[in-house]
Amino acid sequence: MTKRMLIDATHDEETRVAVVDDKDNRLLEFDYENTHRKPLKGSIFLAKVTRVEPSLQAAFVNFGGNRHGFLPFSEIHPDYYRIPVSDREALIAEQEALLAEDEERREEEEEKAEDQVESAEDDLEEEDEDLDEVEELHGEGIDSPVDEDGEEEKSEDDKPNKGRGRKKSPRGNK
Repeated sequence: MTKRMLIDATHDEETRVAVVDDKDNRLLEFDYENTHRKPLKGSIFLAKVTRVEPSLQAAFVNFGGNRHGFLPFSEIHPDYYRIPVSDREALIAEQEALLAEDEERREEEEEKAEDQVESAEDDLEEEDEDLDEVEELHGEGIDSPVDEDGEEEKSEDDKPNKGRGRKKSPRGNK
């Protein structure tokens, strides 16, 4: 479907624009400007809001005759979308109730987390006590390795230094 735009500017005081369908020469759109009439800011149309998109801060409108449009909230007078006082108060009360519930839920989660931390600390203390008891029973630390005869092996750090001299640092003698 091809369209043609016809512009008539033969008269100084008026300009007319028409959009016509080429196939059946049907008039699709018509607009005119008159220099004697002061234009308003934009155009004023009577339309029905079909959908509001808060994320876009805009509304989709139907002008009738299968004509639709898109208007930002700033183009719509606030009286047309202002929330009645009773509804606004109900919404505020509902929002405050939700905030109170969220605060309670957050406090409960904090208490639960604190209880879990305390429980974990208690478990660690019990394990430490059990390890201390095992060490007391055996008279040895559980970290000391034991050789085949059941005697505790001494690590290099525990053995006396028998004339080996000073240890050399990796950077040389200092």
